[in-house]
Amino acid sequence: MSENRKNIEIGEDHIGSSLETPIRKDAFELSDDEKISQISKHFKGIMDVLGLDLTDDSLAGTPDRVAKMFVEEIFSGLNPANEPTTSLFENTYGYNEMLVEKDIELYSYCEHHFVPIIGKVHVAYIPNENVVGLSKINRYVQHFAKRPQVQERLTKQIVAKMQEALGTDNVCCVIEAKHLCVNMRGVKDSKCSTITAEYGGKFKEFEVKQEFLNHIKGNSNSEENE
Repeated sequence: MSENRKNIEIGEDHIGSSLETPIRKDAFELSDDEKISQISKHFKGIMDVLGLDLTDDSLAGTPDRVAKMFVEEIFSGLNPANEPTTSLFENTYGYNEMLVEKDIELYSYCEHHFVPIIGKVHVAYIPNENVVGLSKINRYVQHFAKRPQVQERLTKQIVAKMQEALGTDNVCCVIEAKHLCVNMRGVKDSKCSTITAEYGGKFKEFEVKQEFLNHIKGNSNSEENE
């Protein structure tokens, strides 16, 4: 089997290569403006090969728009300089039960086909001497989502970052998402979704894990709960 054919088949099976996002050591030698300029030229070439008329008013600015979107928005999580700062607060009220942030919106991109991953992320932790600002949990999710991803890796990266920030193993994450590389191409199964989970510390215990799953089971935005 040729190396190219092997790589294509690995991508079709959605196999991830590592826990860390595969980034070259020289990834940030170019400035964002330089990256935007080069990506625009390459994307213009792709559009030209596809036979699109780049003199059309609707398409003329597309290479620049796509390049800027890649660097400044949907793949901005590749740059460690964009990692959110951690805001910790002393747990002065002695809260020692789980805190759950559920239904965090997820928009990411599959690293095998560069099409969207769309879903919900549920994160929980049990505080020790510190708690984290609630919005930071969402920002951690968004930071790791804003890069080409594999859902299993994304799940583990969120938990690892929370554990590092809080200084505790008692963190867990569940992600349920639709992968458009499965839903709109390939097998074209529009109804299926993928669920991944990572449990750390006390969340490995059956009763604690079950409490977390019970918390996220219902949809807090449903009419039944209004």
